[in-house]
Amino acid sequence: MSLAEALGYAKEDRLLIINGDDYGLNYSVNAAVQHLLVNGSISSATLMLPCAWAREAALWSASNQQYDVGVHFTFTSEWGNYKWGPVTRHSDVSTLVTNEGYFHNNCLNFEQSASPSQVSLELSSQVEMALNLGVKPTHADSHMGSLYGLETGRHFLLETLDVCAYYGLPFRLPRYVNPLQQHVVSQEYVESIKLLADLADQKGVVILDYLVGLPFELGKDETMESFTHSLKEFVTHLEPGVSELIIHPSKPSIELETFHREPQKRVIEWEAMQQASWHQHLQDQGIKLIHWQELQRLQRSKSTRQYPF
Repeated sequence: MSLAEALGYAKEDRLLIINGDDYGLNYSVNAAVQHLLVNGSISSATLMLPCAWAREAALWSASNQQYDVGVHFTFTSEWGNYKWGPVTRHSDVSTLVTNEGYFHNNCLNFEQSASPSQVSLELSSQVEMALNLGVKPTHADSHMGSLYGLETGRHFLLETLDVCAYYGLPFRLPRYVNPLQQHVVSQEYVESIKLLADLADQKGVVILDYLVGLPFELGKDETMESFTHSLKEFVTHLEPGVSELIIHPSKPSIELETFHREPQKRVIEWEAMQQASWHQHLQDQGIKLIHWQELQRLQRSKSTRQYPF
């Protein structure tokens, strides 16, 4: 049975989750994510617990539990003027940080340095912090893909899937490679995701069929109109099954401009999600927006585990 059918849809349905990543990064990101959740432009968001504005985001989410919010497992701190580190307070997580006590600024250094046991501890700590702030997470994913081993092949998905199984969280891991992105994916990676999908199945963790997204960086002469057009073209070719589209929205702010490399692109994504033509295109294409909580209910229905929430 396909994932779509297990969720109660037809096998040929094209189902789309739109997730706002980096929730909690700063205030303008929080404001954009909350706005898009309320008006139904996105399905969900994932919260960066180590960041300065995570508490504001979490408290809003705890008071608005009708909106899907998950944990954006964070192990890198990529900006020069704005840094963060582990939320684990009373145990050794020294392999996860630099001499300054912050996370490494890229996935390569993280993969080379991190101890699997300390990664596992920090994963649980980030979920527990969300729970202590009143959030009931619907899913989890990986900031910058740091847990996937994309730089060295040294992944931390065994630890991640164990934590997701314990807390009853479906996880952002694609079972297949979308044909639109095959040109940028090596055959070695195609084979590895098959093995990782099997591992997720063994752990009882529900994963996606496809993971899709447009470039993080602002393109040459890119505007909100051209980005919206690219989005429409992209989703026109979605495969049947469950796909997740990643966006990183923000309202305009001086704060974002002080540290972020791509503040204009973040605002473009926030504006594009609100365009009537974008929503009409999804309807015209017969693409159905769904939510991570549907995947979470499926995952939990298949298990006899007693979950912490």
